[in-house]
Amino acid sequence: MADLDQMNAALDLTTLVREEIITDRKVGSIRVLTPITADGARDESRAVVYLGETQIMTQMGPLPINFEIKAATLKEAVEAYGEAAKAGVAETIAKLEEMRREAASKIVTPGDAGFAATANKIQMP
Repeated sequence: MADLDQMNAALDLTTLVREEIITDRKVGSIRVLTPITADGARDESRAVVYLGETQIMTQMGPLPINFEIKAATLKEAVEAYGEAAKAGVAETIAKLEEMRREAASKIVTPGDAGFAATANKIQMP
């Protein structure tokens, strides 16, 4: 348990945000991350961030897709959602294809770093 003693799970008071979820209950949702100060007041020195969420169906089941929406207001974020979602899905598919190519070209054998369990190397972001 020595690794847990060194884990830093403290929140950063300078990067706090209030999170709201906006959805049409059909296609997906938008997470609105509004910067706040340590006392909960709106931090006007930082911009609001809009994050889109949707999912695509795969052979393995639903795959969540997350993407940033470049917008200054909620209305702009809602209007830009469709194009941002397409870009997010395309980026995810490209990453999956790259992972598939890398996995196909690598042979894992006992003793390789990728073969061993890494439970003792858990890290907080």
